[in-house]
Amino acid sequence: MEALSFPKSSRLLTPRDYAKVFDNVQIRVPHRNFLILATSNDQGHARIGLVFSKKNLKLAVQRNRVKRRVRETFRHQTDFPALDIVVLGRRGLADIDNAVLNELLDELWSRLRRKHRHSTSTVTNEQPASTKGRG
Repeated sequence: MEALSFPKSSRLLTPRDYAKVFDNVQIRVPHRNFLILATSNDQGHARIGLVFSKKNLKLAVQRNRVKRRVRETFRHQTDFPALDIVVLGRRGLADIDNAVLNELLDELWSRLRRKHRHSTSTVTNEQPASTKGRG
């Protein structure tokens, strides 16, 4: 049963956790219905926070359904880097059915992984200016 759990260690719990991501966005994955913001963490595993407003999803049942889908697809991602991730919902999510929502989220998770790999490879390939030319 452990494989099906979604422990507190996988969630952003405090306003400080959310503020860290909003104040220091390293990766943005935009989409018409979602915006994913991410920043590195020192936890050793990915954590997720969800922001879905009444303005964009009017009914609580709609917000809860989308949040369940996001958590479920996130939980099935086994090879995520150590990131703090905030998923923001945009307008139009209420009209998307669960199957399409799952496909969309899987695509967004893979885009997030690609952007993270690209950003870390760019950083590791660059040498600091202070070490250039020293022997």
